[in-house]
Amino acid sequence: MFDWIVSLIDKAGYLGIALLMLLENVFPPIPSEVIMPLAGFSAAKGTFSFAGVVLSGTVGSLAGAYFWFLIGRWIGPKRLKRFAAKHGRWLTMHPDGIDQARAFFSRHQALALFLGRLIPAIRSLISVPAGVNCIPISTFLLWSSLGTALWTALLAGAGYLLESQYEKVSEWLNPVSNVVFGGLALWYLYRVICFRAPETSQGA
Repeated sequence: MFDWIVSLIDKAGYLGIALLMLLENVFPPIPSEVIMPLAGFSAAKGTFSFAGVVLSGTVGSLAGAYFWFLIGRWIGPKRLKRFAAKHGRWLTMHPDGIDQARAFFSRHQALALFLGRLIPAIRSLISVPAGVNCIPISTFLLWSSLGTALWTALLAGAGYLLESQYEKVSEWLNPVSNVVFGGLALWYLYRVICFRAPETSQGA
């Protein structure tokens, strides 16, 4: 995969960076921790401009995030609540819990979107509840753009400064991503195991 990433950036330039970052959001096995530091290294060599690298990476990543936002919009709260009524254990939430989660997301949507785009393993996932919650597209794009631009700039900047040692960025961030992903998996298993459907009221 690494050779393919290098080849695509070399051949397609800024468009290749944008395409790779789009795919990184849709297919998480393609790591931004490799794409953007490599692009930053190319900017350090003079192949690209640093601003162009950050812009193309941000646009591609945001396009991928918007894809998951549209998936969330398609699911919608009604469809999600119907699914929760039938398969609440696997969603780890009953229909009333969805209303509570949506209310919480509405109160903290700006912070959730901004920080969510900076956290490995949930960068793409944060777009789904945003879509389900039917937040305004302008709000989603604004805060997602800010978080995405910061993430891509940090990764590209690290590659720019490290130059030929840019692969160290991935070496540092991969353990963090694994810890976050492992923590989310354990939290999900705990929720599944401990899930209790709400008690229905009994008639007199």
